[in-house]
Amino acid sequence: MTTDWTKEMRGLVGEERVLVSSDQVDKLSKDYYWYSPVLEPLLRDKRAEAVAVPESEEQVAQLLAVAFRRGIPVTTRGAGTGNYGQAVPLEGGLVLDLSGLDRVLEFGEDYVRVQAGVRLGALEKKLRERGQELRIYPSTFMKATVGGFVCGGSGGIGSITWGNLWDGNVLEAVAYTMEETPRRLVIQGPGLRAYIHNYGTSGILTELKIPVSSKTEWRQTVAQFDDFESCARFARAVAADDSIRKRLVAPVEWPIPSFFRPIVKHLEPGSSACLMEIEDGGEDALAAHAAAAGGRIGYVIPSSQYRAVIGLSDFTWNHTTLWALKADPSFTYLQAGFHPTGFLDQIGSIKRRFGDEVLMHLEFMRSGGVVVPASLPLVRYTTKERLYEIIAYFRQTGVSVNDPHTWTLEMGGRGELEEMQAAKRDNDPRGLLNPGKLQMPAGRSERRAGA
Repeated sequence: MTTDWTKEMRGLVGEERVLVSSDQVDKLSKDYYWYSPVLEPLLRDKRAEAVAVPESEEQVAQLLAVAFRRGIPVTTRGAGTGNYGQAVPLEGGLVLDLSGLDRVLEFGEDYVRVQAGVRLGALEKKLRERGQELRIYPSTFMKATVGGFVCGGSGGIGSITWGNLWDGNVLEAVAYTMEETPRRLVIQGPGLRAYIHNYGTSGILTELKIPVSSKTEWRQTVAQFDDFESCARFARAVAADDSIRKRLVAPVEWPIPSFFRPIVKHLEPGSSACLMEIEDGGEDALAAHAAAAGGRIGYVIPSSQYRAVIGLSDFTWNHTTLWALKADPSFTYLQAGFHPTGFLDQIGSIKRRFGDEVLMHLEFMRSGGVVVPASLPLVRYTTKERLYEIIAYFRQTGVSVNDPHTWTLEMGGRGELEEMQAAKRDNDPRGLLNPGKLQMPAGRSERRAGA
């Protein structure tokens, strides 16, 4: 398939940087939306008409200018590790793959400035060689890009100490507008709220400045418990203990640990498990918390083996869902927020109602400085109607749910919608940036004029 606009783009950025072959376009029009049995049938046939892979900001601006003039929708892509169809083009057009913008621009004393396509795993490696490390990153960090995380993520490993993306974990961003002559915006402070977790709807991020911390020697530890309530109680105590420096506190209910095939031989059959990364020297405090909650310390990966073997973070956050899907494809998941102190009562109510139809998985983190039990519970999927009955009951018990079975920012309950909508009006007057993902209150923009 070759169209006039793809020919024009190739003339500007090079033949090899505008992909039109069916196999390439199909592959780069997808992300991990298939985690959701609701999204999978709706998105499986969505695809772009072409994919552009720019290698400079200048090329990004050139491609956007052509797309604007031709009325071509543009969907931005990092590594495609998102779960909500963020990178899936709903209206065809162009996928703008920013993985070619992969240069580290500046190492600072407490920050790093990078292009959006830099992979987090590679960046973490470089930082640790310099005595630094990332503050937060997703479980997909070996593949995920910095821009993809900022535009499609929220929190992850490290959030127990540093919070989510909105908690000062983005210092500056460069964004391009979708206009006849794209503007290069440099955004700082409160203005960043319009661009964090925006799915590329309010501007195209090409460069980011993020804070980093000093390198820590991380010891990975599993604590085992006879019941999930004890496991969760222990996790809350560790999460709130500021004497223990930590990067991960993730309690999971049995049989979830049985899905972790690479490490299952190290885990106690039938036991709930809390997976943790703690600083060397915190072992005694951790053991005391485990004993107080009726548990025991199990599998340990010493800090000398950090990144040398598969790590515990590979089984947490949404990697937990991936391991469950490998064991039983009927599983799906939710994204929920429990009460900071009343979460055990909420969990008890849910378990009494649904039993093993819902399996509990918590990720303790800080949000606005407060320790909270975020949650990605597993759900045995039967029908969409039943799934939304479960969501309704969660909300009835006071548990917030960000719905991962929708591609719209509004229905998913994520991001700063009013700020994003205002930025989109200013930056994308024809509504061409990832259309369908951010609903605008008024009017439908003109598209495809002159195509």
